[in-house]
Amino acid sequence: MPLNVTQKLIKAHLVSGEMIPGTEIGLKIDQTLTQDATGTMVMLELEAMGLERAKTEASAQYVDHNLIQVDSKNPDDHLFLQSATRRFGLYYSRPGNGVSHPVHMQRLAKPGKTLLGSDSHTCANGCMGMLAMGAGGLDVALAIAGEPFYVKMPQVWGIKLTGKLSDWVSAKDVILELLRRYDVKGGVGKVIEYYGPGVNTLSAMDRHVIANMGAELGATATVFPSDHEIQLFLTEQGREEDWVELVADKGAAYDLNEEIDLSQVEPLIAKPSSPGNVVAVTEVAGTPIYQSYIGSSANPGFRDFAIAAEIVKGREVAQGISFDINPTSRQMLTDLVKESHIASLLQAGARLHQAGCNGCIGMGQAPATGRNSLRTTPRNFPGRSGTREDSVYLCSPETAAASALTGEITDPRTLDFPYPQIKEPKEPTVDTNLLEPPLPYEEARKVELHKGPNIASIPEMDEMPDQLEIPILLKMGDNISTDEILAGGARVLPYRSNLPEISKFSFEIIDKTYYTRGKESIAGGGHAIVAGMNYGQGSSREHAALAPRYLGLRVALVKDFARIHWQNLVNFGILPLTFVHEEDYDNLNQGDVLQLSDLRSKIQQGTEFTINVKGSTQLIHVKHALSKRQVDVMLKGGMINWVKERQRKNA
Repeated sequence: MPLNVTQKLIKAHLVSGEMIPGTEIGLKIDQTLTQDATGTMVMLELEAMGLERAKTEASAQYVDHNLIQVDSKNPDDHLFLQSATRRFGLYYSRPGNGVSHPVHMQRLAKPGKTLLGSDSHTCANGCMGMLAMGAGGLDVALAIAGEPFYVKMPQVWGIKLTGKLSDWVSAKDVILELLRRYDVKGGVGKVIEYYGPGVNTLSAMDRHVIANMGAELGATATVFPSDHEIQLFLTEQGREEDWVELVADKGAAYDLNEEIDLSQVEPLIAKPSSPGNVVAVTEVAGTPIYQSYIGSSANPGFRDFAIAAEIVKGREVAQGISFDINPTSRQMLTDLVKESHIASLLQAGARLHQAGCNGCIGMGQAPATGRNSLRTTPRNFPGRSGTREDSVYLCSPETAAASALTGEITDPRTLDFPYPQIKEPKEPTVDTNLLEPPLPYEEARKVELHKGPNIASIPEMDEMPDQLEIPILLKMGDNISTDEILAGGARVLPYRSNLPEISKFSFEIIDKTYYTRGKESIAGGGHAIVAGMNYGQGSSREHAALAPRYLGLRVALVKDFARIHWQNLVNFGILPLTFVHEEDYDNLNQGDVLQLSDLRSKIQQGTEFTINVKGSTQLIHVKHALSKRQVDVMLKGGMINWVKERQRKNA
């Protein structure tokens, strides 16, 4: 049977299950990616497992999120991460080397391989003909230890690209077009695979832009073929020997189909506060802005900065505009300097920041209160920028640069000069100075882990009780993101390796009393939360599950879940349930007490059961989507307990 690229990748790595959409499969993982906001916990988990040596082909730890050093917390954790990578046999990308996704693409990504990362935008490396997926840190730790990654077999959604992008339109507008059509849930349970003649007109980095924001559609992964463009990219990086061709067979079919004519795509923009709130730039043109921000893993390529530089070259940004330039890799920054693009940006009035995630994760460059920020970043969830009541729009570099010149949202097609033609460097810089390779095994065994005062061990989790009588501490609406469950930013992320401290920020954007009420609930057996559709969208940060669990969260009852957060809840022993009848959501109120009896036997015997509401005759019909393996994990109280039990049995 002819296979598409996704099916070829899955078939080559399948270690358990069958390729039937919706059923659990286990996949061999070739490479892993961790970043410093999630990697500290991963390294602590590897230590807890007693790992001797990473069992993947390549695993890399990047320092790209927590770069601000206002005190000792971040640099102390960087030393811990460096010591852990040396001890366990991982690559270590030092601060200033750049954002994990483009750096991994440049230095380690290989067509035909699987990549699992503790960052939801790991899917960006699907541009290289990889099956690249985001996951919680514990899943990544297990992959580093040689365990399969378990996921529900996705449908493959074929997106046929035809035509060629017009002037003033770029790859960011393509993924915004898909979000305009399908919103933030359109890719749930699916791998998005791009094919067709239009793919040939997109560079490797254009594909990175599109693949990166597959996460905003909720997709399991995004896949592009490995073709001549990928061969060219690897050759430029001095890695031609890593290229293999990987394309769909003639006659390959897809579970779902869509088509985008690139020539018809127009400049688009996502309005506050969702990546799915997409309209044509013409609809909001004239809206005043305070900030125009270029960079992030969603627009990380040389041309993304070079086009902005050429647009503002010889001109000045509008009075009062903060024009923020956030380079995404040290290699690429060097090339921008060589080609004088940084000079053009600075002379126009830009502010140059270090190579890293920076403002995308709320680490600096926060906008002023009540002012509009225009960004080429992938997300605009409430408060993510670092300003609580932010107003963030997502757009292409062309739109961002044009708007910086005028001081208001501007359709770049209305500028009174021709579209600049960008030439990529003839010999792109290849720089591995800040990417430390793994130590030889005998040398690695002698390395001691460097633990600063901010690192706290993960507390033990108890097994699932058979009876629960727990209050609903929060009732929330649709599309609650992990940024709202546990914020990022410079206030919060320095405590990523200190669970008691980081838990104090849990749900603070929604309800500042949650931390206190959660701690109080522990003595009575914990609590539950209720929410609507797409609960847990966004970042893969497992702290959004782990911190509420630490505060007594035992049950999350929602209309439906985002994939990665659902897996994180299971990993930490929080029972993820959905409503059988959505109207039951309306019948529950914050403060209601849920009574769950014979819970252990119920989740083993079937997928549906009822919950009593204390003090009433009301029954809530619920269901779970746990596999048999995940039921065992849940009974043990989470993945760490489950792994320890397996290790005891094996011993």
